[in-house]
Amino acid sequence: MGVGRDSCLARVTAGVALGGAIGGAVGAVFGTYEAIKYKVPGLLKIRHIGQTTVGSAAIFGLFLGAGTLIQCGKSY
Repeated sequence: MGVGRDSCLARVTAGVALGGAIGGAVGAVFGTYEAIKYKVPGLLKIRHIGQTTVGSAAIFGLFLGAGTLIQCGKSY
């Protein structure tokens, strides 16, 4: 439990948070576009946009966190 491990954990956490934020923003835009394009009826638009936003945020956060974790293991 050295300083390097804490630093790596902080970087991975920041990567997941940043990935979630970017993925959520992209998911919201894409979900809105899809809902309008495919003429999703009524309140199902809100559900569709929400599902797309959360799904995109989770996937992008996972991959950015994994990439950050891989980078933490490398020593230059």
